[in-house]
Formats: sequence, structure tokens, C-alpha cells
Amino acid sequence: MRFMLAAFPLVTAGVLWGCSEVQHQAAASEEDSCGFALQPDHDGGPAAVANPVCESRDPPMTGHVRKSDAEWREMLTARQYRITRQKGTEPAFTGEYWDTKTPGTYVCVCCGQPLFRSESKLDSASGWPSFCAPVEGENVTAETDRSLGMVRTEVLCSRCDAHLGHVFSDGPPPAGLRYCINSASLRLLEEEPSE
Repeated sequence: MRFMLAAFPLVTAGVLWGCSEVQHQAAASEEDSCGFALQPDHDGGPAAVANPVCESRDPPMTGHVRKSDAEWREMLTARQYRITRQKGTEPAFTGEYWDTKTPGTYVCVCCGQPLFRSESKLDSASGWPSFCAPVEGENVTAETDRSLGMVRTEVLCSRCDAHLGHVFSDGPPPAGLRYCINSASLRLLEEEPSE
């Protein structure tokens, strides 16, 4: 069952990648913090709750995108299709954005919905682009993934259901979340660095 990220229980696999330091230093004040706050869910476990003071710089997109399998295959590369439409995973340290530090907004490669900002990108040393929070909580959804003999939380684009990657609870404070995302599911809209 698919449900909004604001209410999903975090389930971690037996081995989680460590997360070193956040490239973007979060400000000490609560008003400048970005991400999610962990609060107990109905089962007593942690649940992610959107932080209302983390303002988006990108307008939300409307309307669910639905395409036939043939249409997705025509518009995406073979790698993008395998990852976003067939829930694949690119090998670590092979994706275009795993070590990118370029400022901008990462959007869904399938529908263009804003997903993550470069300021929330982490240096996780995992080999995949990792982020502490999405642009907006409602821009991603989550569902339980029981593949490969593990229980993980899969992250999907809420607009087109593209598989993005997984979210783990080994991220930095204040939320403690790490969105481990496939480069092939993203497109970086670069912006000029502020001076």
C-alpha cells in the first residue's frame, strides 16, 4: 500500500551505509532547519513528519502523470527506464550525481517534479546521491520494499510513481534521515552560485 511520506514508518535494513558530514551546514535556529522531525507513529516507532518551516523554492506540480510502458521506454534511456519504471538500482559510484556539488534543484527525470535541493545533499560515502530531505514532503511517497531479502523503505516520485531509491534513518540531525537516490532517476537543473 502506498502512502505519503509524512506518515510512513521507517524500517532499516541490517546493514546501513554511514553518513559522514552534511555539505551544507544547517543553521542552529529552528527556522532555518530543513527536513523532517521524527515523532512516534501509532506503533511507537519513528515516523517522518514534514517540517513546516522548511520552505520550498520550487512551486509544487499538479496532476498525476500516467504513461504507457511504450511511452516511458520511448522517452527514457534504457538505464533510466530500468531504474525508474522497473525499480532497478545503479551500481555504487557509477551515477552522474553521486559526487556532484553543483548548486541547483534535482528534478524527477520522468516528469520534472522538483525532488531535492543541492543544499540538502549529503556526503554519505555510499556511492549514490544522498539528501537529508526532499524539496517538499508531498513530492515523494514511500512504500515498504521487501525485495532482496531485506525490508527497506522505497522512495517514489509522487507525481509519476518513478522509483527513486530508498530512505534510511542514519542521516544527520535534526531529522536523522538519508534519502539514498539513483542518479538515473534525477536531472539537475543547475543554477548560478550565489556570491
